[in-house]
Amino acid sequence: MRTPTHDEFSGRLDSLNGDHSNVFGPELGEFSHAERRATELGDKETKTGTTTVGIKTEDGVVLATDMRASMGYMVSSKDVQKVEEIHPTAALTIAGSVSAAQSLISNLKAEVRLYEARRGEDMSMQALSTLVGNFLRSGAFFVVQPILGGVDEDGGHIYSIDPAGSILEEEYTVTGSGSQYALGVLEREYSDDLSVDEAKQVATNAIRAAVERDLASGNGINIAVVTDEGVDVQRHQNFEGLE
Repeated sequence: MRTPTHDEFSGRLDSLNGDHSNVFGPELGEFSHAERRATELGDKETKTGTTTVGIKTEDGVVLATDMRASMGYMVSSKDVQKVEEIHPTAALTIAGSVSAAQSLISNLKAEVRLYEARRGEDMSMQALSTLVGNFLRSGAFFVVQPILGGVDEDGGHIYSIDPAGSILEEEYTVTGSGSQYALGVLEREYSDDLSVDEAKQVATNAIRAAVERDLASGNGINIAVVTDEGVDVQRHQNFEGLE
């Protein structure tokens, strides 16, 4: 049996060598060498360079995204669904790592079903947004920046959730590399009395503006309309007929 060296022990037993700063570590959700591994991955991981939009209306919410995934400077897919139903009256957009986003969505769907089975009622949007934030705060879904949109007994809700898990409820929000172009459209066209159909048009205009200028966004649009009756996701390979 090989005898461990002093250096090997000193790297593992910091608390016994005078360094007590991490005596209770690692904290839940911490991953050793996470930053180094993320740097090494670089552009090797498929990412959605993406534009996503969320808009709240009196009757529900509208979520819209482009359909392009990239790998470095290459378009790796032209048909990515970046908005998914995760709850009977809620959907989530994705921006960031595709694999992490897919895992996040699978876990959220499972937790929502468990909640409903145990309590006999649908999860509220406040509870669902907290669940999403907690998952992201764990560090297990590096790096995803979603928009959560849903409807409960209190009405429609749009949440902007950053990769570190902070949660902000908004009237409208954007994520992704085309955000600045989409946000300019939303600032000009949004009003708090939009109907669902009007919000769909504003969201379409915002995604179209981003697709025109952001190289990482393109190849069509996904539009999800969420009301108290459910989630309706539509996919369009081009913008014709969406005027």
